[in-house]
Amino acid sequence: MVAPILARREPRVEERHMRQFICLSWRVMLALFLLCLLASAQASTISLTDDWEYRWGDSPLDGTGTPAWVSGPPDDTAWQAIGFPSNPPDRDGQRHAWFRTVLPTDGEWRDPVLYIYSVDLLTEVYLEGQRIYRYGDFDERGEGRFAGWPWHMIELPRDFAGKPLYFRVYSDYTDIGLWGEIKLMERADLFGYLLRHSAVDLIIGLLCLLLALLAGVFNVIQTGTRYNFAPVALFAFASGIMILADTQASQMLIDRPLLWDYLSACGYYTLPVAIGLLLEHWYTDTRTRLIRRIWQCHLLYLLAALGAALTGWVNLSTTFPVFDLLLVVSLGLLTTIIAPRLRQLDAEQKAILASHALFGLLLVADMAVAHGVLPWWRVPVSIGALIFVLAIVAISLFEYSRTHKELKRLNLRLEQEVAQRTGELQTLVKRLETFSYTDPLTGLHNRRYFAELLEQSAAQARRQGYPLTLVMIDIDHFKRINDLYGHEAGDSVLAAIASRLTQHFREADVICRLGGEEFAVLMHDTEASDVQERTQALLETLACTVHHHQETPVGTVTISCGIASYPLHADDPLALVGLADKALYTAKHAGRARTHIYA
Repeated sequence: MVAPILARREPRVEERHMRQFICLSWRVMLALFLLCLLASAQASTISLTDDWEYRWGDSPLDGTGTPAWVSGPPDDTAWQAIGFPSNPPDRDGQRHAWFRTVLPTDGEWRDPVLYIYSVDLLTEVYLEGQRIYRYGDFDERGEGRFAGWPWHMIELPRDFAGKPLYFRVYSDYTDIGLWGEIKLMERADLFGYLLRHSAVDLIIGLLCLLLALLAGVFNVIQTGTRYNFAPVALFAFASGIMILADTQASQMLIDRPLLWDYLSACGYYTLPVAIGLLLEHWYTDTRTRLIRRIWQCHLLYLLAALGAALTGWVNLSTTFPVFDLLLVVSLGLLTTIIAPRLRQLDAEQKAILASHALFGLLLVADMAVAHGVLPWWRVPVSIGALIFVLAIVAISLFEYSRTHKELKRLNLRLEQEVAQRTGELQTLVKRLETFSYTDPLTGLHNRRYFAELLEQSAAQARRQGYPLTLVMIDIDHFKRINDLYGHEAGDSVLAAIASRLTQHFREADVICRLGGEEFAVLMHDTEASDVQERTQALLETLACTVHHHQETPVGTVTISCGIASYPLHADDPLALVGLADKALYTAKHAGRARTHIYA
């Protein structure tokens, strides 16, 4: 049960899925708490957030192709002081800037690296006149295309202390320079630092994708109802993709920064589409049209921006400021639309809407930090997604407790109906089996039953080694009875003979009508001589019996019998049918009304 406010489903269908999701959610909450504790234990580092200098423009190259500014005097007045190497004043359309600082002298280092959260947009790093790092491809004019916003690890020599470090930066974006954090640390400590700060986001992102999967499955299951889970699935999927793509650990998994930025943009640009679909589903008045126009506008921007970036018409970086402005306007419009009718929503819908609102506020705060409106800090955008997931889980718990009694009632009712239907089905199956193995005229077993019984009896006789005897019986001159007295009289004779056979043979003997006027008797653990005596007694009884049909005497009716026995006459019990049939044929040719044992 992912979002009960969107649909009222049968508890029987979703109980197991909802229970698994709730259990997983609590485990994730515990893991998040433990990871937050781990994240607080950071290795010792040196932050380089002060004592920087900058100068606008790009350095000319000396005869060796090295930028001349990296070997200039330290007291060059062209360099100006700046607190943090980002967005110096008086840019005036400049796309090139240089930054420098003196590396600290304190501490002992084994494998030092300089960690930078991000750079806008391309950079080269120089130490002692040598380029030690480059990100992006610079052309002959010192420019290049956007290559993504990764974190940077710049390897330093162990004797870096007190040496000036230069950054050459190119950006056609709204910001220029280094961004976020600049830390000097050991390489091993850096990887642990990145993993600790990414762990929570990774878990929340995966949890969002799990929620998206469940909501998508329920949306497919609930096809045809007035509710659907598409908005929840889309929102969870978009936020999960955005969070995972923005984590620094993703670059450690696949070092393709531009790929991750495209995924992040795709998720980020999709969020207002999902919110619009959700609100459109809740409001059915004239405001639906305006809400639809808002999410359609964002969908159009998503396709246009990513399409233009992929085809090389624009840099992906330039699509973010436009979307940020569009998002702020859209959130304002949506707030104006839904605020007057907020009371129309129930408590569960308000909880989901509140989680969306918190997520939106965190996105706006992150946007303000990205554009320098607020000082840099790690905005916990993933917490907004976590609150959304928790809201869904809380609603699911509430709905589960409310429907638990109904579930029991439905289960009991279903079990009763199943038991009733099962009983009816078993009765029907027994009737069908009886019909399929019974001759309707005589009430004896039919040929199908005889064939299956012979196979089973043959196998049993072979295993246990007891004799198995078969008697083939045929009514003498039966065609004459039909011709003289009619088929109804013939049927009466067949029924009478079948009754006489049932009375004469033992209860353990199996009597079958094979078809027409032919019968078979299968006798277990019985020798042929004993069977011959029994059939001879039957012949004598029939010779004294006068049959009638509707008070019309038909006369006496005689039979001929052929007997074959295993293992006396055959090594295979299945061969008894052919042998007994030959014995019957001999009895017929010998004058009928007699019994003959196969010889």
